[in-house]
Amino acid sequence: MNRLTSTLLPSGIGVACLLLAMASCQNAATDATDDPTAVSSFDLMQQKILTPSCATAGCHASEKDPSFAQHGLVLAAGLAYQNLVGVDPKNSSAKADGLKRVKAFASLESLLYHKLNASAGHHSGRQYGNLMPLGSAQLPDGQVEFVRRWIEAGAPKTGSVADAALLDDKTTTVATYEPLAAPASGRGIQMRIAAFDIQPKFERELFTRQLVGNTAPMYVNRYEIKMRSGSHHFVAYDFRNKSLLPNLNDVRDLRNPDNSLNFATALTMSNHVYLAGSQAQYIDYTFPEGMALLLPAGASLDLNSHYVNKTDGVMKGEAQFNLYSIDPAQVKQVVQTLDLGNSSLNLPPNQRTTATRSFTFNKPRRILTLTSHMHKLGEKFVIRIKGGTRDGEIIYTSTDWEHPDIITFKTPIDLKAGEGLTSEITYNNTTSKAVGFGLTSEDEMGIIFGYYYELP
Repeated sequence: MNRLTSTLLPSGIGVACLLLAMASCQNAATDATDDPTAVSSFDLMQQKILTPSCATAGCHASEKDPSFAQHGLVLAAGLAYQNLVGVDPKNSSAKADGLKRVKAFASLESLLYHKLNASAGHHSGRQYGNLMPLGSAQLPDGQVEFVRRWIEAGAPKTGSVADAALLDDKTTTVATYEPLAAPASGRGIQMRIAAFDIQPKFERELFTRQLVGNTAPMYVNRYEIKMRSGSHHFVAYDFRNKSLLPNLNDVRDLRNPDNSLNFATALTMSNHVYLAGSQAQYIDYTFPEGMALLLPAGASLDLNSHYVNKTDGVMKGEAQFNLYSIDPAQVKQVVQTLDLGNSSLNLPPNQRTTATRSFTFNKPRRILTLTSHMHKLGEKFVIRIKGGTRDGEIIYTSTDWEHPDIITFKTPIDLKAGEGLTSEITYNNTTSKAVGFGLTSEDEMGIIFGYYYELP
C-alpha cells in the first residue's frame, strides 16, 4: 500500500489493510524460511556460483591454493558462509573503506559484490582488486543480481530470500572496452600497451620499455591507469641503473609459450624501481596539492601488464597510462620513490628464516605510499615504523610475492630525522642450497618501494 492510497482510505480501513498486509508478509517470510524442503538462497548460491566459479583449484578451493596467501579466503561448501559474512577483507583499500567480505543488508559495502560486478563505476575506481572469477568469463547478470538480493535481504544462511530464477538467466552484459582518453594537449602524456593476445589456459605477463616522450623535465601530480577485463595488474617501473636498460619497444614476455620462465626477462626485473601501478581495472591517483613526481627529460619507463586467461578462447589484453603534469612553479615538494633493499640475505637450505633490516633517515619524511618486492621464497613482508612514539608499529603487510599490496595511506606517516622503516621478511627456503640476495629469480630480494617527500 503506498502513501497516497492510505491517505484516501478511512482510518479504520487503512489500519485494517495495513495489518493484513503485514500479516501476509510475515506469513510469506515464515513460509519461505521455515519450509524444510526448500533449498536456501545461500545453498543455491553455493551450488550455482561459488562452487563452480570460485571454489576451483588454484583459486578459493582450499588453504593449499597458491593464491591463498594473498586472499586468505576459502569458498568451498561448508566453509564459505563463515568465511564471508561479517568478516573483514584482506584487501587494504576495502578494509580502510569499512567494507566486509559480505555485510548484511549492504551490498555496496560488501567486497563480494564489488568483485563480481563488472559495472565500470560501481566503486568509483577504488583499488578493490580484480573482477572475479579472474581470467574466466564474467558471471551472468542474473547471478550477480541474485547475490545482490541475498545480501540486501540480510545474507541469511537459511531461508529463500532471492528469486532462484535469476540463477538460470544467462544474459551477460559485456561492455565494449573504451580506451582511456589521452590528456589534453599540454596537460600530460599517455603511454600505452597496445592490444595483445593471451592464449587459452595461459597467464601472460609482459614488459615493454617506452620513452615517456617528455623533451623537458616533467612534474607529474596525477596519473590514471585503465586496463581491459582479465588483467591482474599494471605497473610502470623506473630503472635503478640507467646504463642497464632493455631495448626500446621490445615486448619481453616473462613466460615462454611452454610456460617456462624467460630468464632474460626475469633478469631485467631486478633493475626495477616502482613508479606507479594498479590491481584495479581503473585507478585515478592524485598526489596532495603542490606535490609531484619529477621525470627527467627523455625519461623511459618499463610498462608491465599481467593477464590471466582460464577460458578456451583467445583473450585480448591492453592498457593505457596517463601522466598529468603541472607547471614547475606550482610544485612545493618533489615526491620521491623509496628504494630500500636488504642485500644482506643469507637463507639456509630447507629452513624458514626471517630477515630484518632497519633504514633510518637523516631528514624528516612524509610517507605517502608503500609496496614491497621479494622473490618466490618470500612468504610474508612486514614493514614497521622505526623509532619515535610509534616504534615497532606495523604499517604494511603483504603475503603475495608476485603481486604485493600497494597501500596509499589516507593519513600520511610522518617520520622525524633519525626515525625510519624496518623491513621484516619471512622466507621459506625449500631448496637444498643456501640462497642470498641476487638478480635472478633463483636468488632473493627484499625491497621497500613507495612514495615520500622530505619535510622542512
